[in-house]
Amino acid sequence: MVEELLAAAAITGAAGLTYLAAAARVVKQYERGVVFRLGRLQDRARSPGFTVIVPFVDRLHKVNLQIVTMPVPAQEGITRDNVTVRVDAVVYFKVVDASAALVNVEDYRFAVSQMAQTSLRSIIGKSDLDDLLSNREMLNQGLELMIDSPAVGWGVQIDRVEIKDVSLPDTMKRSMARQAEADRERRARIINADAELQASKKLAEAAQQMADTPSALQLRLLQTIVAVAAEKNSTLVLPFPVELLRFLERAAQPPAQQEHALEEPGPPAGQGEDLAETVDGGKDRNRPPETDRPVPDFGRLATDTGLGTGSGPVPTPAPPRPGHVTRDA
Repeated sequence: MVEELLAAAAITGAAGLTYLAAAARVVKQYERGVVFRLGRLQDRARSPGFTVIVPFVDRLHKVNLQIVTMPVPAQEGITRDNVTVRVDAVVYFKVVDASAALVNVEDYRFAVSQMAQTSLRSIIGKSDLDDLLSNREMLNQGLELMIDSPAVGWGVQIDRVEIKDVSLPDTMKRSMARQAEADRERRARIINADAELQASKKLAEAAQQMADTPSALQLRLLQTIVAVAAEKNSTLVLPFPVELLRFLERAAQPPAQQEHALEEPGPPAGQGEDLAETVDGGKDRNRPPETDRPVPDFGRLATDTGLGTGSGPVPTPAPPRPGHVTRDA
């Protein structure tokens, strides 16, 4: 009798242990347990820790509440300004309602992935290329709203959406590089022109100051010489004022040339050729030639006046040259 009782107790204990092993479940901290009893959803999700279900009646499904990082495959599309690009992104989401994630959608991960791809293609078609390259924050917010709208009914919350890379055609890359280079060159020229303008204003002020104080120009010349000599140069270039060179040139001329240069005015305009021909040929076009003038008979004049001596004829002297003054004996 006692042995039968012990055997029954042992069988009961083994059955209890088997039942407990089949009914016991452990839910982790980052999970929630959703119980289906005979196919019907239980109202309350099981919290983290140890929990018990009815074996062969209940089914426990564990749902992960951690943030899921899902890469979105690269999508090729045409922007609003007709540029073909390939854009890929990444989506961060998490489950906030474990029951809705299991009941309302078959596979919430696949659903979020497909929604992200379609939303990304839609964003590409509605945006310009400049917005994809420089205004990504606004595009990320718009993409997040497009994905989050249907995901709310799935018990999923979109935490963040980021556009990772924008791939452009090689021709577009070269065109953008040329545009950027031209823009940098334009800015460099503007900066150089502004610097020249400022430098010219400062130089004008310095020239005015040196004109008021002539000794400042000499001090500046001495500073320049010191700066050049400090670089260990074997050749020293000393600038001379133009006024000094003109003074030396005037000092090297004879006094007569200086007076003639000061008193004689220059030839009037248009008479340079006549003067050159007069000097070269010894004649002036405006005067008749010397052979056309009558030559006086000096021998007859001497006989009439009694100046001749001897019986021979008085030799006829040569006519005087123009500008030559004869002196009486």
